[in-house]
Amino acid sequence: MAVPDFQTFMRPMLEAVKNGQEYRIRDLYQPLRLVLQLSEADLQELLPSGKQAKYANRVLWAKFHLVKAGVLLSPTRGAVKITERGQQLLKEVPDRIDMKVLNRFPEYVAFRGSKQAIVNGVNETETEPDHLKQIPPDEQLDALYAELSAALADELLAQVRALTPQQFEILVVQLLVAMGYGGSVRDAGQALGRSGDNGIDGVVKQDPLGLDQVYVQAKQWANNVGSQEVRNFSGCLTYHKASKGVLITTAGFSSSATDTARQIGNIILIGGETLADLMIQYGVGVLTRSTYQVKKIDSDFFEGI
Repeated sequence: MAVPDFQTFMRPMLEAVKNGQEYRIRDLYQPLRLVLQLSEADLQELLPSGKQAKYANRVLWAKFHLVKAGVLLSPTRGAVKITERGQQLLKEVPDRIDMKVLNRFPEYVAFRGSKQAIVNGVNETETEPDHLKQIPPDEQLDALYAELSAALADELLAQVRALTPQQFEILVVQLLVAMGYGGSVRDAGQALGRSGDNGIDGVVKQDPLGLDQVYVQAKQWANNVGSQEVRNFSGCLTYHKASKGVLITTAGFSSSATDTARQIGNIILIGGETLADLMIQYGVGVLTRSTYQVKKIDSDFFEGI
């Protein structure tokens, strides 16, 4: 099964610490995993940013909300302990504990910045969309960033495919230089020459002194590149005495082409999607519209005061 939303972790977390002892969060990972019947693959699933496991992230967000509601407290860094309120909540609520249940506590409502009325101690209105309640804020940011990046990559690739062969050559040169190959734009431009097949090829420097060279071939094609083109490219490497090769296309590669490159061993294949991703990563053909810094508490700072 997939990793559930962070609210699903709330009740199992309270159950895991209900004996009143202090627990380190990392010691709860395995018990919670068993209760929720998650596999090793589930535990390895990453957030869209690729910087944190989704499982660990949702455990921490469940803990964060439970602490804000006063049903857990964090006596030391990275540890939790159930409160009397938490013990009472387990008795009063026999099934799922989620944000709606936690809204019975005024300080939790205040934390969420809610203007919802609390009637008889229980929140009776929910204005936040359901899909947002299931995803922690940092995951929402990661997912939105991934969605925007994917849309940008699609638009960028469409622009690249519409270039003339000469413009495509300029683009490849600028990308290679941005990635650290070829020295200057002038050097790389002189090293690459039109091949006559709606693509470019040439040899560029991998290091500033030109001690190691990379042979580059780029094809502005609409159809996938096949294994024969990869074998031909391998022959070009031998002819130019280049130890490595990069084959770039605005399309993709057939499965046999990928297998052939893997067997040859010194050829890197860059398809259209990867090409667009590299352009975004190295700032070629794109502008940064806005930059946001997302900060968090520096616990070491406060412990050192």
